[in-house]
Amino acid sequence: MIIYDTRFNMNEWFVLSGFVIGIGLVLILPKRFTLQQSILFYMCGAYSGFFFDHSLSVTPLSLYDVNDTSDYEWIDFLSYFAYGAVAYMFFYVYDKFRIRPAYIPVYILIWSLASVGFEWISVKLGVFHYNYGYKLAYSFAIYLFVQTAWIALFFRYGRGNAGNTGYAAADLTKAKNA
Repeated sequence: MIIYDTRFNMNEWFVLSGFVIGIGLVLILPKRFTLQQSILFYMCGAYSGFFFDHSLSVTPLSLYDVNDTSDYEWIDFLSYFAYGAVAYMFFYVYDKFRIRPAYIPVYILIWSLASVGFEWISVKLGVFHYNYGYKLAYSFAIYLFVQTAWIALFFRYGRGNAGNTGYAAADLTKAKNA
């Protein structure tokens, strides 16, 4: 007979609280996007987390383990939805504060540093366990890449797309003409 421990450990509490807070923010913040855009932006985070976790944390690389073991657990699945909330907030804040093209690198840098900060906390709480010399600095490079791609996606499908009269397209045109 297999007995499962139903108590949450610290890393599971951290992931669970991140999920609840993230979903809560997504649901209570004033709506800025269409439903389709909201789903797209949310799924950017879920997919990015899933893609990199399953590319870097499985054999043959196995550069890190997520949670207690290398096995895929329910809390791992839940963490991808927490990543989705982070991505949604990335797009939400970008749109809300109308980040000008000249400040996009600063915006990406701030979010990448914040992401590394959350990952550092996750490492300390046992959510991530690095293997084979993997370092937090490697994740920083991944965050820079992913969030740059997200901005490009926002210009294509967010308020700044060509079919929309949003501010981002006008700002990009001004920046090109300057």
